[in-house]
Amino acid sequence: MTDARAERVARLIEPLRVEPGSRVNLGEDFDPRYKAGLKKKHGVELLRTGVSLLAEYQERLAAQDTYGVLLCLQALDAGGKDGTIRHVMSGVNPQGVKVSSFKQPSAEELDHDYLWRYANKLPARGDIAIFNRSHYEEVLVVRVHPELLDRQRLPADVRGADIWDRRYRAINDWERYLTDNGFKVVKIFLNLSKEEQRTRFMKRLDVPERNWKFSAADVRERRRWDEYQHAFSEMLSRTSTPWAPWYVVPADRKWFARVSTAAVLAHTLMDIDPSYPVVGKEARGDLRAARRELEADAPKGAPADPYAAGHPAGEAGGGERRSGRKAKGRQASGAAARTGKGKRK
Repeated sequence: MTDARAERVARLIEPLRVEPGSRVNLGEDFDPRYKAGLKKKHGVELLRTGVSLLAEYQERLAAQDTYGVLLCLQALDAGGKDGTIRHVMSGVNPQGVKVSSFKQPSAEELDHDYLWRYANKLPARGDIAIFNRSHYEEVLVVRVHPELLDRQRLPADVRGADIWDRRYRAINDWERYLTDNGFKVVKIFLNLSKEEQRTRFMKRLDVPERNWKFSAADVRERRRWDEYQHAFSEMLSRTSTPWAPWYVVPADRKWFARVSTAAVLAHTLMDIDPSYPVVGKEARGDLRAARRELEADAPKGAPADPYAAGHPAGEAGGGERRSGRKAKGRQASGAAARTGKGKRK
């Protein structure tokens, strides 16, 4: 990862990373209003360059067809998950991205182990999968509402006091298994303050077009704020690992949450540094033969190679370099990423 852009991205996200093995107190260690010394007017350009960077590396990820990427987004209600996904992934080709939202499990899902429904939505090689809420619901909502364990119909002998310790271990092992098989796991917690959540809930009540987004259940869950803060702190402490670390993204400012999320995902792709397949000698000969046939088929007065004629400085022969795999229709874009740096608080 020698690109100077990668160094800038790494500096921006480093204060957001939960050091594996550290003990997290969410309310004390991470500020929901942190913005790395940036101003909102710079956020639009930063997000634009980040989205372009993602598009560039997504095309390379798809062409290489070796790694897959799983992005897990967790947040409290009104944390901004939907908007973050919509803005951060706005420039990438939707054929290479799949978003899965996990709500109350179905009867079929409850007939399997608790990771089963998440495993069914994992990405293919060359693709990015986004979990809008994820397998971490099993140590968050289920921990705050232990009565939900009854619906999972667990045997009595596995319902002991150490169930959460075992779930943390199982999740860490599962993610290690995924990374050992070439699937990068990116984990982002959108950290929202209690007052900002209240403000967003009030907006949903005050603006008729947003009424549909409000649920009385959200207010009921808000009454358990302290319980959720504890559950999130435990989750971050117990499951931020060297192979799949957590990033706590300040979410009170939506623009900064989107910039930071784009930076974390871009950092992962740049660390993979996927490359286009190299065309072999035999395939290169086939390309040359195809070129001669197409040039000979040019109408009278037309250039033999219209593309090269329109790009005199250009990329003639680039097709040979990029051939070798199904295209998947990925978009390409090359833009330098600008980032800032700072501390958590």
